[in-house]
Amino acid sequence: MRHLSRRGLIQGAGAAVGVGALAACGGVAGGGSGGADGGLRYAFWGNNVRQTNYQKAFDLMAEQNEELALKVEFAEYSAFQERMTTQMAAGNVADIFWVPSPQVMTYYSNGLYRPLEGVESLDLSDYSDGDIQDFLLDGEHNTMPFGIFVPVVRYNATFVEEDGLDWPESWDWDGFAEFAKEYATQNEDRWAVAYAADADLCFEGWLRQHGEELWNEEGRIGYTQEGLESWIAWWEDLRQAGATPSIGEQDGVGASWEDVGDRCLAWFSNSNHIVDDSTMFPDYDFALSHLPVDPSAPDGHQFLYFPRQAIYAKASDANAELAGEVFNFTTGDVEMLKTVGLTMGAPVNPRVAEEYTEFASPVETAMLEVVAEDREADRTARFEAPPGSSTWRDVMTRALENVTNGNATIPEASQAMIEEISTGIERASGGKG
Repeated sequence: MRHLSRRGLIQGAGAAVGVGALAACGGVAGGGSGGADGGLRYAFWGNNVRQTNYQKAFDLMAEQNEELALKVEFAEYSAFQERMTTQMAAGNVADIFWVPSPQVMTYYSNGLYRPLEGVESLDLSDYSDGDIQDFLLDGEHNTMPFGIFVPVVRYNATFVEEDGLDWPESWDWDGFAEFAKEYATQNEDRWAVAYAADADLCFEGWLRQHGEELWNEEGRIGYTQEGLESWIAWWEDLRQAGATPSIGEQDGVGASWEDVGDRCLAWFSNSNHIVDDSTMFPDYDFALSHLPVDPSAPDGHQFLYFPRQAIYAKASDANAELAGEVFNFTTGDVEMLKTVGLTMGAPVNPRVAEEYTEFASPVETAMLEVVAEDREADRTARFEAPPGSSTWRDVMTRALENVTNGNATIPEASQAMIEEISTGIERASGGKG
């Protein structure tokens, strides 16, 4: 079985650590040992299902090119970051490594990335100049995305049909809220939407539609307290009206798909989550629509999130060239994605995205279509999380908990959240800015 729920993914990964995944360094794809003999160290995260699927893919890669033998270093998400911190301090990072979203600029500031312009083996012929521009960090092409996420509203198409609803192609935020509250009054056994004020990409989408940013070009918070308050207030209005489950019913401010996914009409999330989550409730059909759009949203508010992989700055020239070949396979070979699936998002390579449509399941097709629409839109610049902000989502969760349990007002929680995140960034920058 390839897919698990998000919560199941975390639990499975944690179980994997319990049996040694944190230190899992095994010969994969030919049993390479790491080093100049052609064995590259490849570090990534996930659960045991992902590890198995990637091993199959890397074995296929080695059949095509026996020089590309990988020594895998695998862990669940949090353990992966802890190990990276240790390896950074020791100067012993894997030749190729995935980059956790809150660490993109932290790793950059620590000099972990090797610029890709000099890696002659890396084939970028499928990408436009605009694509490459999207990949840059601080004006430099030093990481290679291998997927694309966008914020979406996932909805249960089976419920839509059963309830005789006409799901529109697009919503505005007020319209969605009015619909959700009315739906809740007419359905005793279902909620309109899970409470999802913690959905980071959706929060970023709200900010960009309201003329603000999650992070700005200077590496600081790019939104105002008023912008944060408006987002939390929108969700509190739905929660207090009974349009969402209670925080207890959904097992925290971060809703448990396992607990309430089969009783919610809609779910705000990342586009790729439909791939895993849909398998938990196979009797239902799921579909995607874009976020609601504010009528005054500025042009270019859409954005793409890229999960990234990088070549270690201290990798040998020979290993860097081999790493380029690995990138060609992980991003440019449809057989790779047929093996591992699309749990890490739509293919970043436009040719592969087109080729994959021949094999895509209905939910994968839905994801590919919504990502393609945002990819084709004109988009303003987006900036990654700065050093010192890696725990911002945990800080936001605490702020939302304080609001939903009555321990803080929305303004109090918003102010505290901004102050704590800003303090971390200031410390990381040495007080500059």
